[in-house]
Amino acid sequence: MDLSFSDADREFQAEVRAFLDEAWPTEMRERSEGSAMRRLSKEDHVRWQKKLAEKGWAADNWPAEHGGAGFTATQGYIWDLETARVGAPGVIPFGMTMVAPVIMKFGTQEQKDKYLPDILNSNVWWCQGYSEPGSGSDLASLKTKAEDKGDHYLVNGVKTWTTLAQHADMMFCLVRTSNESKPQLGISFLLIDMTSPGVDVQPIITLDEPKPGHQEINMVYLENVKVPKENLVGEEGKGWTCAKYLLEFERGNAYSPSLKNSLEAIKANAATVDDGFGQPMSKNPDFMKRLLQTEIETLAMEYTELRILGSLSAGQNVGPESSILKTRGTELQQAVTELAMELSGYYAFPLDLSTPEPGDNFVPVGPEHSNGTAQSYFNARKVSIYAGSNEIQRNIMSKLVLGL
Repeated sequence: MDLSFSDADREFQAEVRAFLDEAWPTEMRERSEGSAMRRLSKEDHVRWQKKLAEKGWAADNWPAEHGGAGFTATQGYIWDLETARVGAPGVIPFGMTMVAPVIMKFGTQEQKDKYLPDILNSNVWWCQGYSEPGSGSDLASLKTKAEDKGDHYLVNGVKTWTTLAQHADMMFCLVRTSNESKPQLGISFLLIDMTSPGVDVQPIITLDEPKPGHQEINMVYLENVKVPKENLVGEEGKGWTCAKYLLEFERGNAYSPSLKNSLEAIKANAATVDDGFGQPMSKNPDFMKRLLQTEIETLAMEYTELRILGSLSAGQNVGPESSILKTRGTELQQAVTELAMELSGYYAFPLDLSTPEPGDNFVPVGPEHSNGTAQSYFNARKVSIYAGSNEIQRNIMSKLVLGL
């Protein structure tokens, strides 16, 4: 198995580096580097997304017929590798990498013409209406109901953990349109305008979000929301098929580029932090054993991703292998944040010393690398739960990969 890049891929890598060096705005780069967890505003993301759209690289996983970059699987991996190297943000996934592939595969031509161009140009932001109170990993038990009212559905229910819903223009939503003996058979896939009467977004404040208005997740209450019939994607009652297809894209991202970048930063910082015994953490045998073990596991993850890239390049879907990537990648994300927290020590207590608000009077405490490490640590606790918990992923792997 040859896992090296071809000459053409290396030429593409050089082109990506040249583009990023020129196009990734300096002031946005500085805001990202100075912000805990590299958070940028919606306006920053839209600005960067539009710059990518001008280049034709906004949608690396879209086919060229829909305006996408038409990257091969390897080119997409190189893109992830190089954007992680310079700290450029990835696209907000809900429109570009989640609902768009579903619309391409199951949507009508009218839906493709209406939604895909605005997603590509970041004119419309999306959020995901899957989880509900009491229906997380057991997604098929969802209770949000859509009643057939002739030319529209009337939707009532609650969605939770809805990331960036406060910024979203549209939601792709799983709803129950019938009560079948097998719960998956009564689910449909709807597109809901977030400005519709009866949609109420309320923030969920978590420990990693100490400032008002900086939260990521929300509750979304749907009360007698009218949704036109033309916003149904696929057939009524076949939404579970759409949902499973979407989750392949949500779970199948490349993790190793950003993990490797984070580990390099931790290595550099370890040389500057005293371990309390008169030597730098880079000389502490216990810390370095865990760091190097994580690095080895990340390299193994990288080779697994490259192997799967080979299958994708041959025209195969990600399939259940996405569960392997999601499980191992999220475990390593958590391991990396634990290493960063150990380096920060008590300097991690001030959760966020970046992006001061008017009236703030704080000054930085501790080394620069400690800013936001606690936020990243707390935020990473969720990665092994969302998109189907890792316990669910192991069930999928045992059944579909190992045949048990």
